[in-house]
Parts: sequence; C-alpha cells; structure tokens
Amino acid sequence: MVEDEIFVAIEIEHVIQELGHECIGIAADREAALSYGAQADIALVDINLRDGATGIEIGRELASRHDVTVVFMTANPTQLGDGVPGTLGVIGKPVADDELRASIRYAVAAYHRHQDAEPPSRLHLFMLAAGTDGVSKAG
Repeated sequence: MVEDEIFVAIEIEHVIQELGHECIGIAADREAALSYGAQADIALVDINLRDGATGIEIGRELASRHDVTVVFMTANPTQLGDGVPGTLGVIGKPVADDELRASIRYAVAAYHRHQDAEPPSRLHLFMLAAGTDGVSKAG
C-alpha cells in the first residue's frame, strides 16, 4: 500500500489482513513504493505523498513494470482525469471500511481475471482500451 498518513495506512492494513490477505509493506513515497513492486499483486495507491504528487506515476510504473493491479485511493480523484492506463480505478477518500473491503475484493477478482465480478458503487473504473474495463488485466 502506498500511503503517507500512518494512521490511515494502519487502518487499511488492518482491513487487508482481516480479509485474509498479506500487506507486504507501507510505502510513504515513490522510492519505497517501487521497492515493493516485484512482490506485489495489488497496490492501493494514494496520489499525494510525502514526496509530492507522485502517486500517479507510482501507479503507472507498478502496473506497467510489475503487472500490479492498482487501485488509487485519494481525496482528489479529479487529479486522475480520465484515468491512468494500465490501472484499475479510483475510490475517493474518506472511504468506509465496508467500501474498502468491497474495493479490495474487486481488485483481487480483477487480478485473477474474474470478469463477472461486480465493482462496488464508489469504485470508479478506468477504461483501459475501447470496450474494456479494469477486469481485463493480463496476469
């Protein structure tokens, strides 16, 4: 997970673990986030971090270099415009635990290419190519 606010990160980590998944680490900046890339399947990425608005590039790099399923979590979803190629989508903060759980479940389904999975209502999916959505990720 890429989040620079430690209390938010700890809460997200708790939800991840509660769902039976492993959080391989909390990264507060670009360097730390990219160091986890090869180990990650899914990344929850904030946009504005300790080293600035680096989250968009982090998400892009994790998706393209490491084939990570990326979900942005940010209080500023409009910064993403129409989305980031190769990434799944965005959920606006603040996010309730049940919405976070549903978004994580959907990201896991997308990672495993379960195309019949229903996205939670607050998760805005990016269009990756004409006629496709985030579930069509290779991997």
